[in-house]
Amino acid sequence: MTVPSFRTVGSSPVKRAFKFRVYPTDAQAEELSRTFGCVRKVYNLALAARTAARDAGLPVSYAQSSAMLTEWKRTPELAFLADVSCVPLQQALRHLQSAFSGFWAKRAKYPRFKSKRRSRASAEYTRSAFRYRNGLLTLARVPGPLPIAWSRPLPAGVEPTTVTVSRDRAGRWFVSLLCEDTPTPMPPATRAVGIDLGLTSLVTLSTGEKIPGARHEHRDRDRLARANRSLSRKQKGSRNWAKARIRVARIHARTADRRHDHLHKLTTRLVRENQTLVIEDLSVRTMQKNGRLARAITDAAWSELRRMLEYKADWYGRELIVADRWFPSSKLCSHCGAVAAAMPLSARTWRCEHCGVTHDRDENAAHNLLAAGLAASACGADGSPRRGPSPARRSAAKQEGLTARAGIRPLGKTARPSKPD
Repeated sequence: MTVPSFRTVGSSPVKRAFKFRVYPTDAQAEELSRTFGCVRKVYNLALAARTAARDAGLPVSYAQSSAMLTEWKRTPELAFLADVSCVPLQQALRHLQSAFSGFWAKRAKYPRFKSKRRSRASAEYTRSAFRYRNGLLTLARVPGPLPIAWSRPLPAGVEPTTVTVSRDRAGRWFVSLLCEDTPTPMPPATRAVGIDLGLTSLVTLSTGEKIPGARHEHRDRDRLARANRSLSRKQKGSRNWAKARIRVARIHARTADRRHDHLHKLTTRLVRENQTLVIEDLSVRTMQKNGRLARAITDAAWSELRRMLEYKADWYGRELIVADRWFPSSKLCSHCGAVAAAMPLSARTWRCEHCGVTHDRDENAAHNLLAAGLAASACGADGSPRRGPSPARRSAAKQEGLTARAGIRPLGKTARPSKPD
């Protein structure tokens, strides 16, 4: 499994994280679990100290937090922090510093304390704390090399710069190797495609093809309900409760893995076959407020699909254009350009009052997205749509307006329709 660390354009070097399953021995699992606990403890101690200093009007830097860590190790109550590698502890302080940087820049909320049950159990090792030779990975203070299930080889000549070990709520262990690699651009393609996202059909292409949603959550819903009922009957904290909790977590993990695999295959195919891809910007968080559709919208994972298209297009030399959130793709007649006055979600086909052409709602939207995206690209705009809350009194359904944009710079002010689609 490959996930991006940051995006770049073309065939420039990028950092890619290669994730593999790990099956640690009992001694390795015990040492890693101890490290996870120490990482969480250091993060929470540093956050509490910085919060108290902030309330007193005294700023605390990363260097001061690092000095605090040294003092904590010398106290009898926290002497156990010296029993694990110091590198993951220092990385926890760096992650806290990044969290504060995001808060100061108003990109994120104030950092929160890590929870043993709810937070991700992980530890990050830099070059000084691991050794990778001939396919064997050894971590500081961890006995022996980790037994990794190599589902795919690392690119030739690539060495990991950072190693992150984690354990999910289902009890599975993973290792993520961050490497610097140069993706090979795909052969140039001549096709351009408009992509309309939906629920019945996850993707409708301007070519007329409809790719149905796999509905992974719906397929496991009964099984998950039975597991949750079984969990509710157990005494919290007992061994049977722990076993039932893991059964629930495994169902969630299976659903997420199948969804992720389906989206990877779909986005890779779209990027491979098309040179230009046009999608719409959806306010997924706002749409999830629709109580009847929230579960289906979450299962569709539109945001994840867009994220995959973005970094794959950058890696493999494709162009991705994002139409404005208020572009009326469904209400606009792709034949004559007239805009319908209203378009309820129940209307899957509609007839244009001006030219008389009957449209399939999703296919018509894909045609309009393609035309608007190509027009935006021809005008030299690049970009990504504006971010921010949706205007007041907008429907939780798909919001649409009148412009399309690609990249970062806006094409101009957006005219908004009187009613959402």
